[in-house]
Amino acid sequence: MKPLTCLRCDTEMNFLSEEYLQLGKTGWILGDLPNLIAGAMKVVIYICPSCKKLEFYAGENIATDDELPQKTCPRCGTVHDFDYPKCPNCKFCYE
Repeated sequence: MKPLTCLRCDTEMNFLSEEYLQLGKTGWILGDLPNLIAGAMKVVIYICPSCKKLEFYAGENIATDDELPQKTCPRCGTVHDFDYPKCPNCKFCYE
C-alpha cells in the first residue's frame, strides 16, 4: 500500500482494511432485491491515527450482476453470457 498523509493534520495514514460496499438500496416494494442485483464495489480504507479521519479509495473492479462470466458456443464459437439458454448467434440449445 502506498503511504498517504492526512489532509487535516498532515500525519501519515495507516491502512485499515479492504471491504466491499453494497451499491444498491432497499426498496419499499421489492425489499432487498435491487440491493442484491446492484452488486458491490471494493474499497481500500485508510485511517489517520491522530484525528481518526477515514479515507476511502476504489479498489480493483469486481464483477457485478451485469458483468456475468462468459462461455463459448461449441457450434459457432460465439462468446456470450453464461446464463443464456441458447447461443444468440446460431441458436444452439445448451440443454
